[in-house]
Amino acid sequence: MNLTKKNKKLALSATALAIAAAGTFGVVTANAASGTAGTAVPAAAPAAGQNLTTSTHLTVTAATKAAQAALNAAGKENQKVSVAVVDRDGNTIVTLRGDGAGPQSPESAERKAYTAVSWNAPTSELAKRLAQTPNLKDIPGTLFLAGGAPVQAKGAPIAGVGVAGAPSGDLDEKFAQAGVAALGK
Repeated sequence: MNLTKKNKKLALSATALAIAAAGTFGVVTANAASGTAGTAVPAAAPAAGQNLTTSTHLTVTAATKAAQAALNAAGKENQKVSVAVVDRDGNTIVTLRGDGAGPQSPESAERKAYTAVSWNAPTSELAKRLAQTPNLKDIPGTLFLAGGAPVQAKGAPIAGVGVAGAPSGDLDEKFAQAGVAALGK
């Protein structure tokens, strides 16, 4: 075998190796973090039930239905409010700012929804807890004022509906409950 053929084979092998390495870069990188750098091992899917969890989430359609129902309930009483629906992790799914609602109301609605889902309780009940534990109000993203209601599936919180802008928290919470009730229809 002459040197040219050997060089061609070597170049072809290096090219094939580079292509294979490019395809497994993510695997090599993932393994590098665990101390096995340089070992390209195909990623295996976890066995069913192993290292996995299942959770229930509202669809955008369901969240919008709840928000619109709350906004409609407020409209029937001539209240100008904003409504927010957040998922179990507190991420906003939908926010509706009603005509004429104050500029602070969208953020307040989101914070009430987040608070309700975080504690799986209406925010009016949580506001009562401040007397015993005043530092609760210091938790980032929360708002301990009436107007938030949790959405539950099998007793577990999966979302929160928050309403802000009515002249009283009791009205805000009434409208938030209307949003939750719309999900059962």
